[in-house]
Amino acid sequence: MQQRPPSLLGAAAVQAADAVIVLVASVLAGVDTVAGRSYQEGSGIALTLIGIGTAVALAWVAVGLSRARRWSRTPAALTQLFVGIVSIYLLQGHRYAWGVPSLLLACAGMALLLAPASLRALAAPRDAGRPAPQPPPQAKAVPPKTAPAKSGPAKNQPPKPRTPAKPGRPGKRPARG
Repeated sequence: MQQRPPSLLGAAAVQAADAVIVLVASVLAGVDTVAGRSYQEGSGIALTLIGIGTAVALAWVAVGLSRARRWSRTPAALTQLFVGIVSIYLLQGHRYAWGVPSLLLACAGMALLLAPASLRALAAPRDAGRPAPQPPPQAKAVPPKTAPAKSGPAKNQPPKPRTPAKPGRPGKRPARG
């Protein structure tokens, strides 16, 4: 088994922490909905369910990072970018208790994910023991088929040879008579 770099395991830990934060925020939204403090009950329920689903997806990406799966690189980078953007909005709204930790977490997660050791681990081929797939054999060139003439009774006969030009009149055919 390939040794995973500490930076990649750190990125997985940050991703898991993001999942926990989203889960806590979703549970708080659900509690507010049950207590009647939601703007509308339907939207509070929807936000809670979407948040729980998102937390599960973020945890799945964290597991992928911890196992050095190539597919997990892009979702993890987008997660850190999104968390960074949301934390800036939280800071602008004077929600420092949520904004500062999430911004630090997003910066740390992106730095750990883009560390050279993490990039190498996520770019390494997973099937090192298997032979590389061979490209399909090249098809032999087949000459194009000519379509038979569609007019006249002799469809399958070769075309008639051209009559030679008369001397003195280059390129002109003799008159038929």
